[in-house]
Amino acid sequence: MIRVEQLGKRFRAAATKRRWGFAGAGGAAREVVAVEQVSFEAGNGRITGLLGPNGAGKTTTLRMVAGLVVPDAGRIEVDGLDVASDPAAALARMGVLGDARGLYPRLTARENIVYHAALHGLGRDAAHARAETLAEVLDMRPLLERRTEGFSQGERMKTALARALVHDPDNIILDEPTNGLDVLSTRALREVLHHLASPAGGAKCVVLSSHIMQEVERLCDEVVIIAHGRTVASGTVPALCERAGESDFEEAFVKLAFAEELNAEVAA
Repeated sequence: MIRVEQLGKRFRAAATKRRWGFAGAGGAAREVVAVEQVSFEAGNGRITGLLGPNGAGKTTTLRMVAGLVVPDAGRIEVDGLDVASDPAAALARMGVLGDARGLYPRLTARENIVYHAALHGLGRDAAHARAETLAEVLDMRPLLERRTEGFSQGERMKTALARALVHDPDNIILDEPTNGLDVLSTRALREVLHHLASPAGGAKCVVLSSHIMQEVERLCDEVVIIAHGRTVASGTVPALCERAGESDFEEAFVKLAFAEELNAEVAA
């Protein structure tokens, strides 16, 4: 289980100034609010989706959950462990698939997986056994002995996901996992995630981010809508549609995510 309470994160960015119509470096640094008051709870055996437009703060939120970015405010718990005070123990309970797959191109898929297993403390025999198991689960056995250089997006996704699952974590974090995937690869990923969240797959806690409403609607048990760095709504797809007074999820999302903009247009 993952619990996020009132997360906040600001970044300092160098300001720019204009000379003769061109933007140049210089000026005082400014603060950019990436995340402000994001809260949600993701349970075991469920797929929780963070849905929002580009720039809403989804990736920054997941990077804070994964311990890659230190939050300025708020609290993150993974299976009751505070990520800030006990990061090593919390991270050991998570498997993370980022937006950049980060594979070593000169290594085979198996070598990528086994190397990552070693980082988690698995012995050589256990690592190879785990690679074999994941190759079956992810339908990637023909890829195991091939170098990842030249892999398709779907093949890269499978290898990166196997690497993230190699230590059999109870919590799985995926940032925009369907980016660049074709229909068949997206469908295969969807089936794998449903399996992982099922009792047969270990009833994992799966958290993913996306800006694709159709994917979230078909995949997720729970949806957290994020806009302007804040949680604006959460619940099942039917519950969110009911809250917005819409039968179509896309219309419901627009109403909930862009309420401020829609109200401003009405007022104008």
